[in-house]
Amino acid sequence: MTTTYDKWPEIPVAGYDDRAWESWENIAATLNKTHSTHQRTVLTLDCYPGVRLRELEEQLFPLLDPALILNAEEARRDEAALHTLLARNLTDDRVFGVLSCHQLNEFIDPDALERLNAQVEACREGLIVIYGPGAALVHPGDILVYADLPRWEIQQRMRSGELDNWGAQNQSEDMLRRYKRAFFIEWRVFDRHKTPLLKRADFILDTTDSRRPAMVSGDALRAGLKHATGRPFRVVPFFDPGVWGGQWMKQTFDLDPSAPNYAWCFDCVPEENSLLLRFGAVRIEIPSQDLVLLQPRALLGEKVHARFGAEFPIRFDFLDTMGGQNLSFQVHPVTEYIQQQFGMHYTQDESYYILEAEPGANVYLGTKTGIDPDEMLADLRKAERGEKAFDDHRFVNALPAKKHDHFLIPAGTVHCSGKGTMVLEISATPYIFTFKLWDWGRLGMDGQPRPVHLDHGEQVIDWQRDTQWVNQHLVNQIERVAEGHGWREERTGLHEREFIETRRHWFSEPVTHHTHGGVNVLNLIEGDEAIVESPNGAFPPFVVHYAETFIVPASVGEYRIRPSAHSPETPLATIKAWVRS
Repeated sequence: MTTTYDKWPEIPVAGYDDRAWESWENIAATLNKTHSTHQRTVLTLDCYPGVRLRELEEQLFPLLDPALILNAEEARRDEAALHTLLARNLTDDRVFGVLSCHQLNEFIDPDALERLNAQVEACREGLIVIYGPGAALVHPGDILVYADLPRWEIQQRMRSGELDNWGAQNQSEDMLRRYKRAFFIEWRVFDRHKTPLLKRADFILDTTDSRRPAMVSGDALRAGLKHATGRPFRVVPFFDPGVWGGQWMKQTFDLDPSAPNYAWCFDCVPEENSLLLRFGAVRIEIPSQDLVLLQPRALLGEKVHARFGAEFPIRFDFLDTMGGQNLSFQVHPVTEYIQQQFGMHYTQDESYYILEAEPGANVYLGTKTGIDPDEMLADLRKAERGEKAFDDHRFVNALPAKKHDHFLIPAGTVHCSGKGTMVLEISATPYIFTFKLWDWGRLGMDGQPRPVHLDHGEQVIDWQRDTQWVNQHLVNQIERVAEGHGWREERTGLHEREFIETRRHWFSEPVTHHTHGGVNVLNLIEGDEAIVESPNGAFPPFVVHYAETFIVPASVGEYRIRPSAHSPETPLATIKAWVRS
């Protein structure tokens, strides 16, 4: 089924068309209007790490004609000092670190900071520009500009060899180690730093696309984020190839045909996805995480915010093995293990909802009844050393998988999707905590062995999840809970150990939903197109297409989903997830 899947969804923001600008010339002209050439004005341009400072130096600053330019990174501690500071968080592991609780000022040399302060004080006239990550630590700014960047774009710049980790010269280092440093340390530290700045910034600068720099006023951006919490919306999906990847998404979503495959699509992972806000002719791309940081209560709801803080706890993504290979055989850490080892406060429970499946497709889930755990671990060790292939037929359940099956995977359950499946993965958000137990003898797309974490995995495998238990508790736990004319509602999970509830609605007539004070995440799993609308006209009708994930903020309350005139199939179906009370 080829769809009209929207790869660049936008949120239109009315009333601020004259508060957003595109091109360096227009950005500079706007900034130049904010200060007098005869008085001292400090323009502080703070940045998320990964913003191209050279672009600012070469494209923007000459148009501002400043009396003094200072790079805040001159106050950053040197690489050796940072390594000592962060050693406990970095660990020696290639993939996993420990979540950082550092504040950005710990990365700054106080003597170097004082020298920058002295230069600011010594300049008594004209425009002073302080720029770079941490610039607001030098001076709060008479004018504050914040340059932001989505994490997915940061990863692309890392992969290209353009970008080091912040404060490290490590472009040649393994990408997994660089991502680890960003995930466990940099992004945590800079999210803490930028949140109060976003609340007071005069302007937000979007340098995601070097061909299309754009800027929006802080008031307009904050209004746009508030507007987003009153209506359904989508974040910008991103797609990535992998050694096991398939062809379904490439064909269905009209992706680059020259790519070898697409393994993943992160369709709703606000920590890494972008959010597109449209202000008249200008489109602003920001991290969707900014919405979580600035509007957590309206977005998540009181109870979810109280439990998780400014974190979006539900993740929807796609795993495509149609025409591909098995995923790695894996297990996720139980709650106490992820807390004690990595500093995360909740774990990666998940489920596999099957959107499509080839004949003979399987999902590997749980161990076979009666196996000896020590024998299975010994077999995995031999496979890790390359002495033999892991005997999955002897130790692991291979369960038939067909369209619209739902497999529940509480942490501690060994699992993987087999080849020939298109999985909508519905899970909790800590998305890198996968302990690979066996990878079918493959190398990664970078030609290196994919990391296996048996030492971690054997600590968390729940050996009671055998054939009988899995079939009784984790496979198609579908229960009809309500129905009416032209619709029915089914509970499909998740397991009682998982905090996410899921419901499937089949419908040929409009169905009324309610957020009940908590954020909802949905996907149109059957049918070409549906319309999400407000019974009282609180937001304009919102169109969703097959396989699109969309978010309904807690503050929306009641909403209705109906088939569109372009979706003749009956019935349609959505799957909805929310955090259980």
